[in-house]
Amino acid sequence: MIDMLKRHEIQVLRRAGHSQIEVATLAGVSRRSVQRVDTEAAVTQIDAARERETRGIGRPAKAEPFRSVITEILAQAPDLLSVEILRRAKLKGYAGGKTALYTLISALRPKTIRPLVRFEGLAGEFSQHDFGHVEVRFLDGSEKRVHFFATRLKYSRWVEVTIVPDERAETLVRTFVDHFAAIGGVPLLAVFDRPKTVALKWTRDGHVTEWNPLFAGVALDLSVGIEVCWPASPWQKGSVENLVGWVKGSFFKQRRFLDDADLLAQLAEWRTEVDTQRPCRATHVSPAVRLEEERPRLRPLKVAPADLALRVPIVVGPTAEVIHDTHPYSMPPDAIGIPGTLFLYRDRVRIVAGRFAVLHPRQFAPGAPSTLPEHRAQHVAAVSGKRAKRYLQREHLLALGPSALEYLTELTHRRPQVWLRDVDRLHTLLATYGDDAMRAAFARGVLEHAIGAEYIAHFLADAVTTPAPIEGDSTGQPDDRSSYLGHPGGSISRSEPVSLDLPSANATAAPRGSRVQAAAGARRAGAKRRAWTRLSTALPFDADGGRS
Repeated sequence: MIDMLKRHEIQVLRRAGHSQIEVATLAGVSRRSVQRVDTEAAVTQIDAARERETRGIGRPAKAEPFRSVITEILAQAPDLLSVEILRRAKLKGYAGGKTALYTLISALRPKTIRPLVRFEGLAGEFSQHDFGHVEVRFLDGSEKRVHFFATRLKYSRWVEVTIVPDERAETLVRTFVDHFAAIGGVPLLAVFDRPKTVALKWTRDGHVTEWNPLFAGVALDLSVGIEVCWPASPWQKGSVENLVGWVKGSFFKQRRFLDDADLLAQLAEWRTEVDTQRPCRATHVSPAVRLEEERPRLRPLKVAPADLALRVPIVVGPTAEVIHDTHPYSMPPDAIGIPGTLFLYRDRVRIVAGRFAVLHPRQFAPGAPSTLPEHRAQHVAAVSGKRAKRYLQREHLLALGPSALEYLTELTHRRPQVWLRDVDRLHTLLATYGDDAMRAAFARGVLEHAIGAEYIAHFLADAVTTPAPIEGDSTGQPDDRSSYLGHPGGSISRSEPVSLDLPSANATAAPRGSRVQAAAGARRAGAKRRAWTRLSTALPFDADGGRS
């Protein structure tokens, strides 16, 4: 169809006295088109689509004869699903496809137009919060997706923006509290969209039926009301309806960054500018001025960011551990099967199950365990059977990491008959010296191919620079003693001559027969060594193996 402006041009040329052939040449159309336009009324509008619909150009759709049927159905039930209307139309003889009928239904269904209402806030009434992410290209050409969390007070327009590692529920609530602490108070209501970190389920009319438990617990601690908006409904958020888009357009897309540190520095500089220096276009004053008016209306923050604990329901497992986010945290054996609560802080974890309360340092490396020394001893004491105890002790040692795994694997294969005894001694050393010292000793043992509990004891004694107080000492002051084997409690006087007879790092491995004889001699000398070494850490060199 010739568009309406071209028809208007033909009519103007004809009124100017040009012949049909001249008009066809000037307008670039056929003579028959000029003849057809001559018979039409004067052009008064240029909407070609509406004109095409009025003229009925093209083949009529198969759904068109059912227009009256659909109109009648929609008059009775305006919200009836299109698939049900299709079923009823087929009962009345419709034989076409669903696309044509759905298009007609969409055109005929009555549309409700609601008036636009802005949700503006008073001082201390509303704050808006949202996650956002943006692809950032650094000056060296590398690209990175940067996540951020933004907060803005509706009345003063004060903004807080923080770069975050992800958009999980814990990140949301911790940054949420950090921003309130930076602002200096809490408003009556906090406005969010409907991410899964806030609301999990809601009805068709928008009523939330299930909240995210982590988020709901923090909102209860802060005594702040929560309002959620429909997604893609910016008019429900007032004059700061596009907070994330504003941060992207005003900061990220206007600047270039050298690296992550430069991005953080420029973000702090930009926040200072928009909060304290630049007048807001809506209020014509800087947010800092309006914040002074708003701050008296803000309520005190009830929970400091460092004291914020997220509550997670738990049950102590059959291995006397509580697993949270792939991290096993040890519990006393008597707590097995008891339900409780895990209080998740920024840097620590507190677990309360019945009468048991345990505090752990929080782990962040994937799968990293946290086992308290006293729990190791309790777990071993609770296990029945000598062999089961040794295997549990070995599991405690294996939890120290790759170096422990490599060392214990070599120990098991090199001393298949007596490794249980070595594990028992290594477990005692672990309880005495701690995890870090044992990791270092295992790493050194692997490096020097020194396989055996006696070598680990020697390495640990070498690393001790200040002996611990000896049990029974009345003064509590260190005396003239030095620890060579076992834990610091097993020590001897410096004045006593001691010969350790440790294998040299460069010594050549002795034949099998010689090693057996040496082991027999070591057993005969065991009583003499026990005279100067504590029984709990006595490590006589009576086992086959050693340096390779």
